Amino acid sequence: MKIYADRFPTAARQFLTDLLVVVWVYAAIRFALWLHDVVEKLAVPGQKLEGAGGGLADNLADAGGKVGRVPLVGDELTAPFTRAADAARAVAEAGRDQQEMVGQLALGLTIAVLVFPLGLVLFGWLPLRVRWMRRAGAAKALAGAPAGRDLLALRALAGQPLSKLNRIAPDVAEAWRRGDDATVDALAALELRGLGLRGLGLRGGR
Repeated sequence: MKIYADRFPTAARQFLTDLLVVVWVYAAIRFALWLHDVVEKLAVPGQKLEGAGGGLADNLADAGGKVGRVPLVGDELTAPFTRAADAARAVAEAGRDQQEMVGQLALGLTIAVLVFPLGLVLFGWLPLRVRWMRRAGAAKALAGAPAGRDLLALRALAGQPLSKLNRIAPDVAEAWRRGDDATVDALAALELRGLGLRGLGLRGGR
């Protein structure tokens, strides 16, 4: 028996769910990267401060070295330049510290932003997807087994909604117990459709 009818709703729903998960993850990553870039821009003042302080310190040190060559008073004239160069180096160090703090903040915010959306995927969607894959794999294996049709029909009786079972027969359980071929085929087909499986050749028909 081939199962083709009424398989699109479940398959389409599964496809749309997977597509939404991909879009969700992509959007979360893009937003996290955008936030990281925005926060990193806060380091620009620190970069300028480091560059200005370092350049000023080098110029003052160079000037102090030249003044230090003046006979007799060279050492006394060099001291102010040395102190000023040390102060400029402290400014440059503050700029480096500011950049490091901004980098840590950007990384921390990026991770924090990704934790929630990726956590939903890893601990919410993924377990359900794996469970569906296992159920679909088991149903596919049953479809190829000699008594697969009967086992799938039994699974449908145990797990499918009563509203769908009542559409097959007024007393579907009694019909299944009698081994009614049409009822068993319909139950097996219902179970496969519930998993969104494509047309499978069922074995075990009477």
